Amino acid sequence: MITRLSLRTRLAVLTSLAVAVAVAACAIGCWFIVRRQLVEQLDQSLSSPKAGFGGRPMGGGKGGPPPPQDADPVADICGQQARGGNERFRDFLPTMQVVRADGTSCDPKDTTDPLVPTAGDVDVAKGLRDLVRRDGRTKSGTPMRVFTHRDPVTGVAVSIAKPLDPVNEKLDSLAVLLVVVSAVGVVGAATAGLFIARAALRPVHRLTAAVEHIARTEDLATTIPADGHDEIARLSRSFNSMTRALASARERQQQLIVDAGHELRTPLTSLRTNVDLMLRSEATGRPLPAGHKQKLLGNVKAQLVELTHLVGDLLDLSRPQPAAGARIEEDVALHEAVGNALRRARLRGPGLRIDADVAPWYVRGDAASLERAVVNLLDNAVKFSPPDGTVAVRLAGGELTVRDHGPGIPPEDLPYVFDRFWRSPSARGLPGSGLGLAIVARTVADAGGEVRLGPAEGGGTVAWLRLPGSATPPQGAELGRDESRVGVVDAGGGAGGEDTDDRG
Repeated sequence: MITRLSLRTRLAVLTSLAVAVAVAACAIGCWFIVRRQLVEQLDQSLSSPKAGFGGRPMGGGKGGPPPPQDADPVADICGQQARGGNERFRDFLPTMQVVRADGTSCDPKDTTDPLVPTAGDVDVAKGLRDLVRRDGRTKSGTPMRVFTHRDPVTGVAVSIAKPLDPVNEKLDSLAVLLVVVSAVGVVGAATAGLFIARAALRPVHRLTAAVEHIARTEDLATTIPADGHDEIARLSRSFNSMTRALASARERQQQLIVDAGHELRTPLTSLRTNVDLMLRSEATGRPLPAGHKQKLLGNVKAQLVELTHLVGDLLDLSRPQPAAGARIEEDVALHEAVGNALRRARLRGPGLRIDADVAPWYVRGDAASLERAVVNLLDNAVKFSPPDGTVAVRLAGGELTVRDHGPGIPPEDLPYVFDRFWRSPSARGLPGSGLGLAIVARTVADAGGEVRLGPAEGGGTVAWLRLPGSATPPQGAELGRDESRVGVVDAGGGAGGEDTDDRG
């Protein structure tokens, strides 16, 4: 039921319960302590010499002769009272009792409401115990505090008692006072707890209102004031960070959709134009010449290939990045991936000279993704190189450099080269979607490396990529063919020897 209450009410209720338990424990403890002290005082008064015998011998007084061996001490004492009493009982308490070993007892004062003897009193008379302090009652039920000790001369147990009513009255008054004080304390604690909970949860209410506002309006620009260094302030700052991250993710998503739509519009428009032209030619009965039709079909195929690559790049970039522990990694021979990328790149630049110097290097990562990243770097170099230019590729010590002799990248454009769909003004007329370098940056970051582009000495651009690894294959790793050095690769053949120079 308490879970249905608000957090503020629950805090107030729990605070009140805690205070009530603490106050009740203190009150009960106080009551028992006072009772113990009062009973101890009563016991001391009962055992003092002024209370009666006080441990004095009953037979013959102090220094008197002991009674005869055949005398009955109980009958003698009680009989003396019947014969008019004895001066030594004059100072006794109103309630007194003599108990002998067989359990019989009498009251020397001949009171009308004698004490009820117990087994403890009989044990004292038998000499099994020296004394007994207990709560007892008279035959009429009056509660008494009883002190029983054994007389050393007569061998009987003498019980002296005082009423417990004065003690009980004081304890009853104390109990009433403690109940009233406890009730006031609990009510005060509940009131204070309510105010404290309201003040302490005020930042939580602000946070709740902000969350409800965002859920209602989807306004991720909403922020919460986060003053101080307590848990609520930390929660507010974390919430603000979360909303900023969500806003950034939404902005990137929207930008991705806009850019993807823009990039998809061009090949789709070209495809529709070419297909419409062929359909109209067939519908009007004027078919296109075979050469024009073949050219149109070639353009359609090229646009479909470009569209396929664009969709693949979009799918690759749109997939969520796996957590560090969930990534599937393997031992990869980076030099083999570079060799495969070189063989693919030579098909795209038939007139280029590709000068490669690749030393063995082994890394941890995804082989297909790393090879694709290298292919993208080589594609950029091939795309921007002059028809008879040279592309230099070097891999040594985990550092891969790809240098071309193209027009280069303006310094003001360097900060944006790894952004999605970004293309420099000079490259917008060339094939491509602007996603290649973005894929390179993501792949290298997943592998724990770094990549950057910059101007090369003498003109052109150099791409620099570094991945952590080693020059020797990991123990137990199953890798492909190990090529210690890949030479020059061109359009006309495979990998030649070191420092060879082939042209297509």
